[in-house]
Amino acid sequence: MPSGALLLQSVVLGVLLGGLYALLAAGLTLYFGIMRVVMIAHSAFLILAAYLAWWTHRELGVDPLLSMLVTVPLFFGAGVLLQRGLLARLRPVTMTMMSVLLTFAIAILIEGLLGYLFSGTQRRIQLGYGTASFGLFGARIAVVKLIAFGLAAFALGALYLLLKRTQFGWALRATIQHQDAARLVGIDTERIAGYGFGLGLATAAIGGTALSLDTTIYPSLHWHWVGPLMAIIVVGGLGSVPGAAVAALLLGLAQSLLQIPLGTTWAQTIFYLALFATLAVRPQGFFGGRLAQRF
Repeated sequence: MPSGALLLQSVVLGVLLGGLYALLAAGLTLYFGIMRVVMIAHSAFLILAAYLAWWTHRELGVDPLLSMLVTVPLFFGAGVLLQRGLLARLRPVTMTMMSVLLTFAIAILIEGLLGYLFSGTQRRIQLGYGTASFGLFGARIAVVKLIAFGLAAFALGALYLLLKRTQFGWALRATIQHQDAARLVGIDTERIAGYGFGLGLATAAIGGTALSLDTTIYPSLHWHWVGPLMAIIVVGGLGSVPGAAVAALLLGLAQSLLQIPLGTTWAQTIFYLALFATLAVRPQGFFGGRLAQRF
């Protein structure tokens, strides 16, 4: 029977991990909601951002968090160009299927470039506060995990305010809900789709920087993230950012608790079990049906 301190630590770590999952799943949800695009390369951009944070720290000696001053606008611009230059040219009838193939190719390209530039050697940022932690009722909480959660929470809060309180957010939500109707009321859906896609890729820049603080990275690490993130957006409800956030927190917590009896490898199967259960019982997602209407 695990001790109370171990259970508490697993719960806290599960919530912290769930916050990072929620941020990354929000980006995937934006892609699908705007254009019905399944963005397989999202996690590859995540690892690319982590490598840029590591390289910045190694070459310039600055805190990896400062790399976001460059990577966030850079990834936003790359997302706009990717949507306008490639994805917008796909036929609407086959958009979802062809986007899988196209973004899969982009993921392979990013992995290959990272392997060529940095080799397949595992990399890890050595930070002065990397081993710092504090006690909480017998549990030890790493400071870097708390920073990563803070980044994710801040980014999600900013995304929520952008979507709910700005004209761009209203236009983006209208585009997600019904593109034709949004176009009829004068919204430039093509421009909005490009900016929305850039917004989704910007979340990968933030998530990758947060990941680099406490994770050993290597070029093929992005495949480790594809399955869980896809499961989260299906369980949460395709196109629902709030649904994806709720699913991410619950599944992150479940994964952390299952690591106690099952170990790290088997605990991740919770994502696939949740995915199968959702497709069998409620294909529209357990949270998306109700929450999407309030989005």
